[in-house]
Amino acid sequence: MGFRMESMTDKVPDTAETWFLEGNRHLAAGDVASAERCYLKALALDPCLAEALANMGWLRDQAGACTAAEIYYRHALDFQPANAEIHLNLAALLMRCQRFDEAEVINRQALQLAPESPLAWSNLGVLLAQMQREDEAERALRAALRADSLYARARFNLGCLLLRQGRFEEGWYCFEARDWYLILENHFTCPRWQGEELAGKSIVIGFEAGHGDMIQFCRYAHVLKMRGTARVDIICHPALKTLFGTLTGVDTVYSFNDDVPVSNWDFWTPPLSLPYHCGTRLETIPASIPYLMPDPERLRHWSCRLPASCCLVGLAWKGNPRFDNDATHSLAGLAQLAPLAGLTGITFVSLQKGAGEEEAQHAPPGMHLLNLGSHLQDFADTAAVVASLDLVISVDTAVAHLAGSIGTPCWVLLPDQQTDWRWLIGRSDTPWYPDGMRLFRQQPGANWPTVVLDVVKALTVWQQER
Repeated sequence: MGFRMESMTDKVPDTAETWFLEGNRHLAAGDVASAERCYLKALALDPCLAEALANMGWLRDQAGACTAAEIYYRHALDFQPANAEIHLNLAALLMRCQRFDEAEVINRQALQLAPESPLAWSNLGVLLAQMQREDEAERALRAALRADSLYARARFNLGCLLLRQGRFEEGWYCFEARDWYLILENHFTCPRWQGEELAGKSIVIGFEAGHGDMIQFCRYAHVLKMRGTARVDIICHPALKTLFGTLTGVDTVYSFNDDVPVSNWDFWTPPLSLPYHCGTRLETIPASIPYLMPDPERLRHWSCRLPASCCLVGLAWKGNPRFDNDATHSLAGLAQLAPLAGLTGITFVSLQKGAGEEEAQHAPPGMHLLNLGSHLQDFADTAAVVASLDLVISVDTAVAHLAGSIGTPCWVLLPDQQTDWRWLIGRSDTPWYPDGMRLFRQQPGANWPTVVLDVVKALTVWQQER
């Protein structure tokens, strides 16, 4: 006979609890497929095992199978109705599905079971903020911090809420609770800047979040230089490196793929912490536009490739699909911009790179669309194209920030739900890009077609004025 290898389950009884614990072991090791098989075996032996049902709900939830996840969560609650954690997982799922009223009911049930849970209060605050019940959301988030003053997630969520309201003093302070910059903290051996005097000193601005965030906040390099900082360097995404070479106030630009020194400066700082330490308020946002410039050689190259049309309008209809809120921020597809095809005398230029890029090969009937996406190597190329356009129409993505930073007029399409804090509340303009940027917002209960029709009307007027 050959050798026989034993697994853990060969040594223990074949019970539902055994398979459940084995599933937990696989889950802790990151083996999701094995964990799921174990939970299903546990449920085959005991269909009433609430813990296995809840974990299956969580796995289905993470996989994006919302219907199956909801069924598992609700079935788990049939057997453990007093389990606050399962209530919170179900409420979070319903919130992502924009079933806000149902989510609120479930979240409040969790709070009845665990009234001092900072997680339950924080999640309720996020939910109420998405329902645009701002005062209630603030009370819930402050309740979370009363339950646990060190609960970073609640403080971060409160920061986003306050920033959206333009309450920058406390908002920037609370926004410091984010942990996106840990990779920088682990890299540098020089101290992090906490607002100390910078005259004669050197500082490096690290990378953080997405391309659009870097484009928006790289303007603070000039602010630091104006404070007497001897040297300001910046680290950015590779696609931004060439463009950031034109940035006012920056000395050296690194890509995060470069060999970045661990201690070549007096201080380091995350870019999104600069408004806090620079004391930025709504009325003091540094907005000297442009602060990024297209490369003259690339500008000449792309200008020659664009048609001699009376109106050139760039389009960007999708953001980064990896971002949590992309489903609400992006259009479903280029087809949703089909009403623009009814306008004459406009050549549209696709600025879409990555997600949605292939859609530009099949423009809506009647739309004159020049597809440049596959020819754009980095943001320096995109900047040269954008600088050659008369107008850019974009969802909330990096292209909008790029247009704003170089001074090309830009119309930004914003969702009613999960609108990012940087666009504030109810405004059709933005102090971050005060000249030439216009915000088109979904109305409560409306959708993208309504916004697109507003854009068509505005474009008609814009053409007449030109």
